Order: sequence, then C-alpha cells, then structure tokens
Amino acid sequence: MSASHPSPPDDRPQPGNYLSAIRPGGERIRVLIVDDSAIVRKVLSEELSHLPDIEVVGTAIDPYSAREKIFELRPDVLTLDLQMPRMDGLSFLEKLMQHHPLPVVVVSSLAQENSEEALRALELGAVEIVPKPGSQFSVPDVRETLASAIRAAATARLEVVRPPSKGRGHSTVPRQAAIPPASLIVIGASAGGTVAIEYVLRRLPTDIPGIVIVQHMPAGFTEHFARRLDQVCELEVREATNGAMIQNGSVWIAPGGFHTLIQKIGSRHFLNVRGGPAVNRHKPSVDVLFHSVARALGPDAMGIVLSGMGADGAKGLLAMREAGAHTITQDEQSSIVYGMPKAAFEIGAAVEVAALEEIPGMILAARTDEAPRIPTR
Repeated sequence: MSASHPSPPDDRPQPGNYLSAIRPGGERIRVLIVDDSAIVRKVLSEELSHLPDIEVVGTAIDPYSAREKIFELRPDVLTLDLQMPRMDGLSFLEKLMQHHPLPVVVVSSLAQENSEEALRALELGAVEIVPKPGSQFSVPDVRETLASAIRAAATARLEVVRPPSKGRGHSTVPRQAAIPPASLIVIGASAGGTVAIEYVLRRLPTDIPGIVIVQHMPAGFTEHFARRLDQVCELEVREATNGAMIQNGSVWIAPGGFHTLIQKIGSRHFLNVRGGPAVNRHKPSVDVLFHSVARALGPDAMGIVLSGMGADGAKGLLAMREAGAHTITQDEQSSIVYGMPKAAFEIGAAVEVAALEEIPGMILAARTDEAPRIPTR
C-alpha cells in the first residue's frame, strides 16, 4: 500500500446489478435531459444510452419545453443546465420543486458564476452537481459521474431536502448516552450531503473541535461550497490546504480532485492534501480521510457519515470504530439518499445511528480544550 493510496485496494466498488438495487422489478431509470446546447444533449444522450439501467426518454431545449415533456414522458430524474434562454435553470428549479417535485441533477460548467448558481441549485432541492464534458473533464469521466448522480437522484427522498429550521441557533437536542471527548471531527457525505452539512454547521459554536469534511463534489465547486458555508456559520470554513494546522472552531472542506488526510505531530493535527488515484471512484474519498484518522488519532476522534450514494466511507468508519473512535451514521428517515450511511451501518461501522437534528448535539458533547482555538468572530 503506497503512501499516495492509503485506502485498501478492495475498497473499490465491485460490478453490480444497478437494476435490482435501484428499481425493483428491473425497470430502468427514465431520464429527461434539459440543456440549450444541442451538442451537450446529443453527447449526454449517447453516453447514457450505453448503460443498462438508465433510459433517456427525451430532451428539452429550455424550461418551457421541459415542462411539457415532464407531463408527457413522466421521467424519474431530470438533468438540468442552469444557463438557458427564456427562463434560467434556477427559476425553473424553484418552480418545479414547489409545484411538481422531481429529482434533479445539475450539469454545469466550472465558471465561477456557474459554481455559485450550482450551489444555489442544491439549496433549492437539486440532488447532485455534475461537471459538463469539456477540456477538464473527459466524456467517459462525465458519463460515469453523471450515471452515479442519476442513480443517487432516483433514490432521493425529496421530502427531506430541506431539513428542519435553517437558523443559526445552537443544538438543544438532549443526549441520551455519553459521548467520549474528541480533538477532531471528520465527516463524509455525498448526494444530499450539502444540505445536511449546512444544517449541522449552522448549529455549532466556535468552541467545538476542528472539523474536516469530505463532500463528493467536482474540482472547482468545493471552494465555493466552503465560501458559502463560511458566510452562513459562526465557524471559520475554508477549503483544505496542504500543511494547514487544524484548530478548534475551524472547518476544512476537502478540495475536489485531491485526497485529504490527517497527520498528527505532537499534540497538533495537520492537513495533508495530495493527489493519487481515485478511491471508490472518488477524489476526495471519505475512506482515505477516515483511514488516516484511524491511524493518526485512534480513539481521539469522532467520525460521521451523512447522506450519500454508494459505500465510500464505510470501511474507513469501521477502521475508526476499531481504533476506538466514536462513530455515527445518519438515519434513513433524515437522509436524502440513504446509501453511504446504510453501507457503513451494515458492516457494523456505527456506534450510533442518529437523526440529522441530533448530530450537532453529539459534536457539542465531544468538545475538548486540548486543541488550539481560533478567535471568535
């Protein structure tokens, strides 16, 4: 096992029958592609047509055409561009979620304004963000990423897209069991995770342990995600940088396109941001972060798996539990996509299963004064 690939080789997913996992009875996921670019519509349609569990039932050039085709074709999932004529994608998405909720995957370019709009789309109810094919992302890479996002969206529980109360008030949910102290909190999430992460962070004061988060998100979007969280939380939220020291009250978002690990030097914790191959098809990978924490901190950490599709983080969370750390998975009822938490629970990686509204209280209960603290804003 090389230093640049710390996760075990068997963490990679094995081929499986998505049909039985996603659609009982073997029905394919019906997809409507909404994009004003004829080239993008053609490329996405052709690439998805190669997959046995996905069927492109139609395409639409703009939201007005999409509205008609939704009622005509009854798709299971929509892919949505945000920059379109006549009506922009965000306006359409907001109306769609109010009047005819449907799982949506945003397919967006990496321009700065598009990144910010894509994050706003997640707030409005989109399940995932996928980059458009182009110079930075090859067509095969986008196909696999988009297919995974569509599968996640097909399982999404839209009724919990907006968790209870988005205010900044600190958690008051009482704890039923003792939580051991931890000097570091690590969180992994994917589809539906951005909503859950924001909900948790809004309810935390600055005297909590440092937090490091892997949210599956394309390179170029994580910086904007961190900036958005920094604006709405009391905590200092930044995109992770190599060599940075983790302090109490600080939150670090693993950058897209890199793995993030933890190194302990003396009593201090530092970020190790590096390249390397994707693990579980993801970079950053939750397993890579969690395995590094299990090795570096043992019982002096807390690991949390939130909403997401797939199994990334399950084996890493188990390694943390076996090292003595307190481990938590989000429950099915509060998860938008109950894939990653379920995978971790099923292999015995979770000490506790908790509703989303309980998790801020668990983090508060793990507070310790051992790590250096950043000033309150």
